[in-house]
Formats: sequence, structure tokens, C-alpha cells
Amino acid sequence: MTIQCRICKSNCYEDYLLNYSNMPTSAQGFLTTEELEFDAGSDLEVIQCSSCGLVQLENEPVSYYKEVIRSSAFSEEMNKFRLKQFKLWVKKYQLNGKKILEVGCGKGEYLKILSNSGVIAFGVEHSKESVQSCHQDNLTVTQGFFGETKPSFSGQMFDGFICLSFMEHWPDPGKVFESLNENLRDGAIGLVEVPNFDMILKDGLYSEFISDHLMYFTNETFTFMMQLNGFEVLSCEPIWHNYILSAVVKKRVKTNLDFFDDFRIIVKKDIDEFIEKFPKRKVAIWGAGHQALATISLTKIQKKIKYIVDSAIFKQGKYSPSSHILIVSEESLIKNPVDAVIIMAGSYSNEIQKILKNKYPQIKVSILREYGLEIINYD
Repeated sequence: MTIQCRICKSNCYEDYLLNYSNMPTSAQGFLTTEELEFDAGSDLEVIQCSSCGLVQLENEPVSYYKEVIRSSAFSEEMNKFRLKQFKLWVKKYQLNGKKILEVGCGKGEYLKILSNSGVIAFGVEHSKESVQSCHQDNLTVTQGFFGETKPSFSGQMFDGFICLSFMEHWPDPGKVFESLNENLRDGAIGLVEVPNFDMILKDGLYSEFISDHLMYFTNETFTFMMQLNGFEVLSCEPIWHNYILSAVVKKRVKTNLDFFDDFRIIVKKDIDEFIEKFPKRKVAIWGAGHQALATISLTKIQKKIKYIVDSAIFKQGKYSPSSHILIVSEESLIKNPVDAVIIMAGSYSNEIQKILKNKYPQIKVSILREYGLEIINYD
């Protein structure tokens, strides 16, 4: 049976990379004396995407994959590290006073630290008990899990988010990020962390495979995953004794192309003014490449152009698409002369200008440049 990648949905290799038997069914399934006789190990089946290269488990997620359980809260060293890390992150990306959401905040272990880092901190957590614990500590937390039970934030939009050692548990990260993005402003800054599989590979840490972790990210696959889900990766580096990959990401902003139309208007004005100097359709265009074809159509000058000159034999004797202008060889400049030529040939424009200057000095010439129309004077 072909398994699809959890990230890019391409097919995984059919052969297992590893197949461990009698493994712990979870990293949090600690047993009482009464439960011992009922415990049975499980198989871990490690596979890899044949497209993006992500190493992952074929296994189903553990029952509590939507919840955050942190033992790191008991580490004084980690708490000091997080406070310094968060403060530097807030300062570098100008997030002071901004609304920041922790995705999977557990009992608020890191949310408390984030609240002391100069931001307005919010949290979302699936576990009802953990949410109640956060409320007892006066933390602003809502219950939910992005992609399934949509959290209610009363219309809040966030300037940034953090998600620390949680994403590797998700069976479908794309679904989570699709939902999360609806609550992030354009350009929102994220701090996302996962276990560092680059280090696991380098050091041969075979014991790092566990049922809880469905995905094992290298710098390359982690970066790809974030880009695929709508983020620009600003940095990605190992931290915390190389055990963690820490990425700063930015929610991708839709490209604004409004200025393209402003430039089209400028070009049309320049071309119209140039053509008006030569009545009776005595103007030709040199160049039947895509730039020229698009410019003719977008500036609507086809009825004012006598013909298009192009050196490509396979274009000659045919008509330009959309604008329906006859394409001819250079000989037409002698047999059927014009008063002016507009060169629209991109990187070949200067070469064509030299030809016109040397062989047809009587023809007025202009060149379509990246900034508009350049009028050539030979005086």
C-alpha cells in the first residue's frame, strides 16, 4: 500500500527505513502496577517521502497528540534560556506590545515567560485541564486545536506566534497551518521549533524514534514544510545543545502588482506621443518576442502599427497573436519603408539599434526600456 507524505502528499518509498518492534506505545504512557499485565509494545515503521525527503512514521498518532505535555518546565536552565530567547526575538522583530499567540501552550509553562517578554501573550491548548490551569494563573488561553476544533478568539488577529516542540506530533500539519493562518496578520512573525533530525542522523541516535513524534525534520525538510504552508523562513538553526531546530518565519504577504498598471499607463503615453509624430501608419515595431506582443496588446496600438520586423524566419509571413499585425523580415524596411521604428526586443535592443543606425539612418528610432520609452537621437 502506497503511503502519502504528511507534508507534501507525494508518495513515500515503499520500503521501510526502519522497523522497530515492541516499542513503547507512547512517550507518556507510564504504567501503574495494575496496568503492567495489559501493556503490549507496538511497531514503529519509519518511512521517507520520495519527493520532499521527510522522514516520518507510518503509525497513527498517539491519542493525546493535540495536547502539550512538557517536562522541560522543571528545568531552571531551560526557563532562563527561553526568557533570553523570547526577549531577543521580540526585540529583533519589533514585537514589543504586539499580540502573540502560543500554539499548544500546555499548562502555560512558556506562556508565562512569553508574558514577561514585552508582548501581549495569548495561548491555545486542547486539554481542558491544562486550560483551566492556565486560567488559574491568569493567563489568556482558549481551548481548541487548529484544523479541527477552531479556537474562538473573539475576532483577535495576531502579530506573531510561537509553536515549540509540538508540530512533530501532528498527523496533518498543513491542515493546522491553514486554520492558524486565518488568525495571523499578513507579515506575522513566528517562532517554530522541532527536534533536530540533522543531529539525530549525525550522532546515530537510534533511540530518538518514538510513537509520539510522527515527523523527523532536517533543516531542509523543516524549511520546505514552512514555505509550503505560507511562510517565508527568515532563519533556521540548531539550538539547545543541537537538540532543537529553531526557525523564525514570516507569514507570506501577497505580492502587490498595482504598480505594474501604473507603469503600463506611462509606457502607453510615451508610445502614443511617439507614434503621433508619424501619421498614416508609418511606424513599425522591431521584435516579435513575448515582451513586444504583450506590450502591443496592453497599450492597444495595433491599428497604428504598419508591421513587425523580426529576424526569426519561422515568424515571418505570419501575424501576431491578439493584435494581428503582419510579421516581416528586415527587407521590408527597404521595400515598404516606414518613418519610425520602436524597438521592443529586450536584451537584443542595443544590437538592433546599431543595425538601424548603420543601415537605415533616416528612420527615427525609440527603444522600449524598463523605465519607459527612450528616444534615440543620432545628432
